Amino acid sequence: MSKLLSMMGLSFKKTVWAFFAVMFALAGIAAANPAQAQNSPEKRIAFVVGNAAYKAGALPTPANDAGLIAQTLQAAGFDVIGARDLDQNGLRDAMRDFLTKANASGPNTVVFVYLAGYGVQYQGDNYFVPIDAQIANATDVPVEALRMTDFTKSLAAINNRGSIVVLDAARVNPFVRSSQPLAGGLALVDPDANQLIAFNAAPGTVAPQEGGPYGSYAHALAEMIRVGGLPLGEVFDRTRLRVGELTKGAEISWDASKFKNAFTFFDRGPDAPAAQVASYDNAALRTKAIRDFDERDAYFAALDRDTLQGYEDFLAAYPNDSMARRVRAIIAARREAITWRETWRADTPEAYWSYLRRYPRGPHVWDARRRLEHFEAALEPPPSFTVIEYDVPPPPPPEVVYVDRPVLYFDDADFGYAPPPPVVFLAPPPADFVTLAPPQPSVDLYVLPAPVYVPVARWVEPPRDVAPPENNIIFNNIHNTVVNNTVINNTSVNNAAGAASGLTSGQKMAGAAVVAGAGAAALHVALPPSIQKKAAVLQKQNPAAASKTTTGASVAAPSGQPQTGSAAAHALPGANGQPQPAGGKLPTNPGAAQGRQAQSPQAVPGAVHSPAVAAQPAQQGGNANAHALPGANGQPLPAGGKLPNNPGAAQARQTVPAQQGANANAHALPGSKTPPAQAQAKPNVAATAPKAAARAQAMKPATPAIAAKTPVTPKVSNNSRPRVNNQPRVAAQPPRQANPAAAQPRPMPHVAVQAKAPARPQPKIVQPHAKAPPAARKPPERKKCGAPGLPACH
Repeated sequence: MSKLLSMMGLSFKKTVWAFFAVMFALAGIAAANPAQAQNSPEKRIAFVVGNAAYKAGALPTPANDAGLIAQTLQAAGFDVIGARDLDQNGLRDAMRDFLTKANASGPNTVVFVYLAGYGVQYQGDNYFVPIDAQIANATDVPVEALRMTDFTKSLAAINNRGSIVVLDAARVNPFVRSSQPLAGGLALVDPDANQLIAFNAAPGTVAPQEGGPYGSYAHALAEMIRVGGLPLGEVFDRTRLRVGELTKGAEISWDASKFKNAFTFFDRGPDAPAAQVASYDNAALRTKAIRDFDERDAYFAALDRDTLQGYEDFLAAYPNDSMARRVRAIIAARREAITWRETWRADTPEAYWSYLRRYPRGPHVWDARRRLEHFEAALEPPPSFTVIEYDVPPPPPPEVVYVDRPVLYFDDADFGYAPPPPVVFLAPPPADFVTLAPPQPSVDLYVLPAPVYVPVARWVEPPRDVAPPENNIIFNNIHNTVVNNTVINNTSVNNAAGAASGLTSGQKMAGAAVVAGAGAAALHVALPPSIQKKAAVLQKQNPAAASKTTTGASVAAPSGQPQTGSAAAHALPGANGQPQPAGGKLPTNPGAAQGRQAQSPQAVPGAVHSPAVAAQPAQQGGNANAHALPGANGQPLPAGGKLPNNPGAAQARQTVPAQQGANANAHALPGSKTPPAQAQAKPNVAATAPKAAARAQAMKPATPAIAAKTPVTPKVSNNSRPRVNNQPRVAAQPPRQANPAAAQPRPMPHVAVQAKAPARPQPKIVQPHAKAPPAARKPPERKKCGAPGLPACH
């Protein structure tokens, strides 16, 4: 028995040792995984949306703002997907796509989200509004808009390095014009763990309306992201100072952060100049008391810290300063936002009564009453109840006046205009980033506009230990100017001085290869997968309707000036003195080609692809005969069956070039392929001018004599084809078309052509075929010859 027990004891010891050995091995693996993740390259992904084409009222800048931020993030190594003008279903699907991508990206990923458009707050939550939202009452908000807390909490639940969520959406919205309005601006929120949340305007306030091309907040944020070596918190602090400078204090941005990992968008190279604000970055100056600054610096010190205590310290030190009224308004808005946040968290009748006692006419009065209706409680505070304790004291009487208005904004002369910040707080912007050119209009469904990329400073380097996405043109050319021409779908990169200082040789080669191979396709911000499918379906179902994007008006603007700029590329060949293309070749312009193919009275809306083509007939003057049929009234026939670029004859141009053989002049004879083309052109000519069809019919009896004029010019010695430089006579002839009879008696060209008739084989074979269309050859029209002043009948 003792022997058995001893054997069992030995086995037990071995088992214990084996157990601890396995546990140590697992612990080592667990410890190695974070270290391995820490040493692996950082991944960066971003989701950018710009909603501008709202049914309730369009906005001028959000789409451009989203394009600018997306491009800046691409330069910082982010894999960006985004879109513009998303409806509710599209916005939900796009957010779902991005959450799926974030989940699959891995733990070493930094997430950036930027949403520009309309945002509203409702009962303590913020909502981002899609373009098709119809919000007539406050209760429509949860149904028509997307609650941001659902999205931010989903991001926080992903195990990654952190997320940055920016809402550029605090604006005066056109929704809920009833007697129970929504509170203005966005609601104060707390970020989740390892998350930063930023607004373009402080909670409870709105930004002023701006005409563009970019909003002040997006402009300032893009500038600060491009500063090398700037920590994440400092980026948004300096953005607030720059926004205040650009708007003269009318807009004060806000952010709250629990982002714990070190993060910079760009690195600062060793050859960087001395920082102009280095003296302000030290901790001693950061903790310096507000009263120890002079009056001007004290205001910017308080604005930089952006805390309720900092603003109150400013008023205590300088109550009579020119910025005192503005600071009181800032304090009033912040105190009310904090009070409402704590009220909404408590979510009891006593809490809402407590808010109503503090702010009987505050911006959240109707939110409080809606919640009291939910609790079936009295809408007014009873004489006695338990008042909740807030973290902030009640507002003093002079402060209440600022929050008694439904919408609080700082674009008010009563607050005084804020001066520009001194250099010790904020350096001047780069000279090439003061005024940004508007982006070229986007011609594709949902695609964000692509601004001209402005190179970063030569001492700014790409972020180290970052794995950028493939074919990121901007990242590989951060020191070069990258221009994307959306009209011709071309991308060009202009090397700047010192362009290669921040890139490795592999990055330079990759950048050059991408530019040469991928072109504009790689430059554009990729659409979310669900939006790609939606755009493809819409384009396939109705190409004309799909092309009617919100930027269509911007594309159509140059059509009124066909002789200048890029609009000259869309001018009709043979019009306004332009030569016809040789050999029946049409201009290589996809947009114009689609417009010509769809040119008919029923397909006029489809001409949005090339507005210049659609608008061109109106630019020929009031004379409808500018588009007269070839071979009429002394007009020369185009070479090789090429018809003038008349929108009405677009269908004929598509078939005639395919029939050009060795003897293309056969089509110039009467009874050839010309009458079908004329028959097709008649509906469009009639739509352009009511009398055009009658004039065309009057000209047809003289068609043989006019057609005979084609080879008269001695320049047609090459293959018996008239050169295209004869074609401008088509535009010069319309004044002579007012009297068709005067243009007909020309016997000499007729005689000359008879000598060359053998060069056109079998002219009579196709002549009976020309009599098929009854409208093309009317017998009464033959009676117009032989009269006084007209040529003899043949």
